[in-house]
Amino acid sequence: MPTETLDSAPTLGALYGRALLTARSGGHTLPDRTLELVNVTIDPDAVADYAHVCGFRVGGELPITYPHMLAFPLQMRLMTDREFPLPAPGMVHLRNVITQQRPLAVGDPLVVRVHAERLVAHPKGAQVDLVSEVGLPDEEAVWHSRSTYFVRGAKAEEAAEAAPPEPDPHVGDRPHGVWTVPGDIGRRYAAVSGDVNPIHVNGLAAKAFGMPGMIAHGMWSKARVLAALAGRTDGAVTVDAVFRSPLRIPSKAFLYTAATKDGWDAALRSKKGKDHLLLTVRPA
Repeated sequence: MPTETLDSAPTLGALYGRALLTARSGGHTLPDRTLELVNVTIDPDAVADYAHVCGFRVGGELPITYPHMLAFPLQMRLMTDREFPLPAPGMVHLRNVITQQRPLAVGDPLVVRVHAERLVAHPKGAQVDLVSEVGLPDEEAVWHSRSTYFVRGAKAEEAAEAAPPEPDPHVGDRPHGVWTVPGDIGRRYAAVSGDVNPIHVNGLAAKAFGMPGMIAHGMWSKARVLAALAGRTDGAVTVDAVFRSPLRIPSKAFLYTAATKDGWDAALRSKKGKDHLLLTVRPA
C-alpha cells in the first residue's frame, strides 16, 4: 500500500464541512494508500488540557487514548475523500481497540500512519475499520488502534471472516462510581481534541442526525473510564471498547468495574441500566 506523507495535520473543522459536500459521492473500494505524518511534536499544555477534561493525571507520558487525537484528522481525511465508499456524515463509532506496547513520552517525535480496511456488511448497513499506528521514527509502532465506523443503510459485501468477539465485561450489579456528565463536556472535549462533530456540540444538529440531543464523544467516554482505572493499565495492554448507546449530555452515568485474573472489566451505564460503553483491559 503506497504512503502519502502530509505536510501538516488536516483541520477537522474544514473536514466536517467537506464531509457535507461529499455526502452523496463515493467510490466502490477503499482508498489504497496510507496517510502519514512525521516528526509530530506534542505540546505539553495540550496534553495537560486533555488530561483535565478526561480525568487523567498530568505527567510526562501520553494518556493511552491521546494518540487517537493525532490519528483522527488523518482518519477524517480518508473518510472525506471523494473516492471513499461510505458517506462521512452520519457515521457512528461502534468500536475502538487500542493496543499499546509501552507509554509514549510527551517529548517523543512521533510518526502517525492511518489506512482504511475491512469494508463489510453490517446487519443494518455497512461498516469500515480505520487502522492507526503511532511510534518513533525508524522503529515499529508501539501504539495501534482499530476504529470501526458504521453507516446505516449503506451497502457492502459480507465479511469473509468474522470480526474478533466483542468485549463481554462481567462487572456485577453495583456501580463503583456515579458521574454527573456536564452539558458542556462535548464542547470542552471538542476544544482539546479538535473533534467538532455537530452531534456533540449542537443540540439541533444532533437531532437532525437522528440523535436524542447532544451526546458525549465515544472516545471521551473511553478515556474517562480508563482515567478511573489509572494505575491498573500499565505495561503492554489491549483496551477493547464497544459503544452501545449514546450518552446524552447533560446526564448521569454509572461506572461498573471488576478485576479479572489478568486485567479489568468495566461498563458505563445509564440510570435505567442501559449500556453506554463496554470495555475490557487485557495484557497485549
